[in-house]
Amino acid sequence: MIVRQFISWIRTAPAGERAEATRSLARAWLISDLSEADRAAAEGALLMLLDDASPLVRQAMAEVFARSSEAPAAIVQALSLDQTSVALPVLEHSPLLIDADLVDIVATGNCAMQCAIARRINLPSSVCAAIAEVGTAAAALELIENAYAELAPFSWDRIVERHGHLAAIRESMLVLEDLPAATRVALVAKLSDTLARFVVARNWLSADRAGRIAGEARDRSTVDIAARSRGDDVCGLVRHLRATGQLTAGLILRALLSGNTELFDAALAELSGLPRARVSALLHDRGGASLHALLRSAGLPPSTFAAFRMALEVCRQTGFVDTIGGAARLRRRMVERVLTHCETDPEAAEPLLILLRRFATESAREEARLFCDELIAEEAIAPVRHEPIAA
Repeated sequence: MIVRQFISWIRTAPAGERAEATRSLARAWLISDLSEADRAAAEGALLMLLDDASPLVRQAMAEVFARSSEAPAAIVQALSLDQTSVALPVLEHSPLLIDADLVDIVATGNCAMQCAIARRINLPSSVCAAIAEVGTAAAALELIENAYAELAPFSWDRIVERHGHLAAIRESMLVLEDLPAATRVALVAKLSDTLARFVVARNWLSADRAGRIAGEARDRSTVDIAARSRGDDVCGLVRHLRATGQLTAGLILRALLSGNTELFDAALAELSGLPRARVSALLHDRGGASLHALLRSAGLPPSTFAAFRMALEVCRQTGFVDTIGGAARLRRRMVERVLTHCETDPEAAEPLLILLRRFATESAREEARLFCDELIAEEAIAPVRHEPIAA
């Protein structure tokens, strides 16, 4: 009887009053102890209200049913496909929407709908993959900042590929502690390319020089990221570098001259196809023939063999230990010894000598910066000395 009176009244009531009445009826359906007949009648009235001309009515219903697992499934499904203001609370919170529903709405919905889905708690990897593949940059940013989203590695890579040129995306991703090393390197590559295009467009540098500077900066960042990675993360990074054409002889030599033996071993294992244990054994063999065979198997230029051999010999002599703090920058004495050796080697090609000279300049400047930083730090903690004041 009450539902019949409600239906009769609502046909002529103003939109605001209809919305409040609908909110009350939806709450009654969820929490009141209705008889079976009244419950069925109330659900029928709510289904009828899905066709109400005012979005305020449907929005009131969506706000009540959005977080409930007991809400009528047919009504929630209809609300999720309604106009944006109605659908948003349901898309963000409703536990009744299955993964297939969410994936379809990501593909067909607008930016606001995608963002609402990206904010959901316990967002499964399939929905994350859909947002990474077709979502807007705003939705991708919501996804990155959602601690409950299950992003697979390929979804991270797809976000970088589609939106990595945007500063907001890069900044949000780089602060994540568990971001894969390969993804960090991909972000650095995006940033390097963006900066290179910018300075060329401004006519500040030629395209060739900007590309070289960007490449060197990318290699420095890659070694720095690798120095903070271990185990499978390093292997994933090396596979990414090879797939993107960045696993060059110059980068591998930089890793070794920085003391990053883990990245060096992993790179040779990836390029040669040999197990890591076998690569380590060949590198520890004092005979030069084993090293040359390994470098040749990895496809590295023969003109670089002398540099690698000398760098390994210096590593053995100094007993360098690969640490997070010590494997991120070029070692000046190691670089200078390798350069001195290669300058007297007739097989060393000119491009290798040019690269080593750049490494020597870079390492000298880095050492000077560290020295100045230490002086400033010592000055800051030194006790203040007061000169006697003359009478």
